[in-house]
Amino acid sequence: MLEHIRASLEEARTALEDLLRNEQAQRRIADAAGVLITCFKARGHVYSCGNGGSMCDAMHFAEELSGRFRQDRPALGAIAMGDGAHITCAGNDFGFDAVFSRFVEAQGRPGDVLLGISTSGKSPNVIKAAETAKALGMKVITLTGKPDSALGRLADVDICTPGGRFADRVQELHIKVIHTLIELVERGMFTSNYGS
Repeated sequence: MLEHIRASLEEARTALEDLLRNEQAQRRIADAAGVLITCFKARGHVYSCGNGGSMCDAMHFAEELSGRFRQDRPALGAIAMGDGAHITCAGNDFGFDAVFSRFVEAQGRPGDVLLGISTSGKSPNVIKAAETAKALGMKVITLTGKPDSALGRLADVDICTPGGRFADRVQELHIKVIHTLIELVERGMFTSNYGS
């Protein structure tokens, strides 16, 4: 069992080291943080979505912004599209591919931002949400795990973090990117919290 634990941790470390060497991904993280800061400074909203573990990441992203990350500061307008009543209503009436796009259609405004998360970059409901967001004049940031994905091609900023053979490694990198984005937003908007 210890052998498998070490192998799992080594694989995770390799994925993180690959991201540390990926300057293009790091530049895109910085670009995405800039998009988020611009949105929040204009009192806009960021909407996040994904499926399964990616929905959990979308919810974590939103609650850290509307709630608290490391230190107290004003709440930021971030909402994950995880409302069960909305998802089952839209899924029943329009199909599962429309569960996020209907939410974006109802709530999104020009200048708002969509964060779409998909390890494969080909989740139809996240792609449809991105298409709807673009049509409404929103900015689109995506977290993906496959280069040149259908979802990534729709993005203003696609942060692609290949993590190896399995989606769980991509998700581990996504949560690191999410925490980094939140920190950069806080540093950009609430500099006194960081002593600069």
